[in-house]
Amino acid sequence: MMLALTFQDVARHADVLRVRSGQSITVRFVEPKDAAALQDYFRGLSSRSRYNRFLGALSELPRTELEKSLHIGEDNRFTVIALIKADGAEAIVGEARYAIEPESGRFEFGLSVDDRWQGHGIGPALLSNLQCRAAALGAQRIFGDTLRSNESMIKLARKAGYAFGPTPNDWKLVRFEKPIVLAPDEIPCASWRLAASHPAAVALAH
Repeated sequence: MMLALTFQDVARHADVLRVRSGQSITVRFVEPKDAAALQDYFRGLSSRSRYNRFLGALSELPRTELEKSLHIGEDNRFTVIALIKADGAEAIVGEARYAIEPESGRFEFGLSVDDRWQGHGIGPALLSNLQCRAAALGAQRIFGDTLRSNESMIKLARKAGYAFGPTPNDWKLVRFEKPIVLAPDEIPCASWRLAASHPAAVALAH
């Protein structure tokens, strides 16, 4: 069954994750106040990382896309940011956008990690968190598309057990996909296990 979400208290759906380096990151929904910081994050990525994330040469997130990112739940699309505390302040070190198709039960996502924080385990932690969200939303399959030259994303997906195949109608991309087989009480992320176990407390607001 498809679950939906209210965002009166977005902190309720935030997760604190421990990454390989031993540090903690917080993954939460983006908020309007994050607009400038999110754009600065994209501008701060290397040209190669931006190319991989946007599947093309862009210097920043287009304004229309930035606006879409800030409207959580619109058209069943969501944006999350990964934050870490450094020098007493929080900094965005990763982000992801995902969408759920209620009719097909398919969950599509894309993600990026700040170049300076790559190799710290943020990518695997963020990917695992997305899988929790997919399971809580009742998705049956999770997938993403990336450039065939994006070795980092391909390596991350392969290590996480995704199967690879061609992306329909685009030879430059490769699709990685796998089924979601977690029962609600098996979801490893506490906030999403709770959401999946209490569907009556979760309703989508547009």
